[in-house]
Amino acid sequence: MRTVGVEEELFLVDPKTGVPRSVATRILKQAGGVLEAPHPEHLGGSIEHEVQQQMLETNTAPHADLGELADDIRDCRNRAIAAARDAGARVIAAATSPLPVAPRLFQDPRYVRLAEVFGITASEQLTCACHVHVAVESDEEGVAVIDRIRCWLPILVALSANSPFWQGQDTRYASFRSQAMLRWPTAGPTDVFGSAEKYHAAIEAMLNSGVMLDKGMVYFDVRLSHHAPTVEIRVSDVCPDAADTVLIAALCRGLVETAAASWRAGEAAPPVPATLLRLATWQAGRYGIAGNLVDPVTLVPRPAADVIGDLLEHVRPALAASGDEHLVEGGVAAVLARGTGAMRQRAVFERTSSVADVVADLARVTAGQDAL
Repeated sequence: MRTVGVEEELFLVDPKTGVPRSVATRILKQAGGVLEAPHPEHLGGSIEHEVQQQMLETNTAPHADLGELADDIRDCRNRAIAAARDAGARVIAAATSPLPVAPRLFQDPRYVRLAEVFGITASEQLTCACHVHVAVESDEEGVAVIDRIRCWLPILVALSANSPFWQGQDTRYASFRSQAMLRWPTAGPTDVFGSAEKYHAAIEAMLNSGVMLDKGMVYFDVRLSHHAPTVEIRVSDVCPDAADTVLIAALCRGLVETAAASWRAGEAAPPVPATLLRLATWQAGRYGIAGNLVDPVTLVPRPAADVIGDLLEHVRPALAASGDEHLVEGGVAAVLARGTGAMRQRAVFERTSSVADVVADLARVTAGQDAL
């Protein structure tokens, strides 16, 4: 069975005001490096810095069993929460800050160079995603998977949507993070590559252009990992409830296994152009599950619940084989019944008229003290 691992980017916020705090360096220094590697009782993974001082990134170990993955995600969150508490901060799983914030760059030479070259795009880059790594046997299989899952990824944007606010304002998007990421010249959907050779040739051409600084700047919706034998699916907002993170991970594994089987059977990748995938992603980011989504096969709008149901049917054989079918069915039903993180954020604001209350609610859900 394919293993799956998760990276979650998390905000560090003031426990009273909810404003993001620039304490990542202090947290890592106070921990004396402990956060950089797992302790003996930990299931795996690490907690590390990110582009801005107001963020941390957690990384789980790869797991075949989703119950173990869920435990690892929660353990990583709990360790981040405990470390943040010692620095006078709280942790929230939100894809953008609900309150206004002035990002403060982590003083890493690579990040400084990014800020020099890309200006406000880099200096304002304060978004938190959930990246899912799914094991593949080779680059050839990985690129075949990339080519075949592209058209389904906007549905993951809709299900994970958790960034309705930007600089204290309601953006009217469910996932504004998905919009902010498109300011990068290397971000977004890709056309069909056709082979690992053509994928790597495309990366080399991007490097040779002088625009992309290094391979870490391949911000495609899904890419081959440059440090692990996985495909890395990068479209999802970080989810406030860890259970939704596990749901996204399960769907990603189902998509990868389904795509790999299709490739082995000699079936062609859907020839959907990136221009239309960009429209589908915009639609998903704008409305989440509250409106229509673009059907990944017909490319016309249909009710979100119907399109999500089609995704379930598409990956059902893979889910059944891995034992994930019940988990995914229940998780999708829960999201459709009570809404996404973005919908909860707006509901809290409508009830309290306080963005600080939105942040406080996110902190409780992130810590597992309240469910969505």
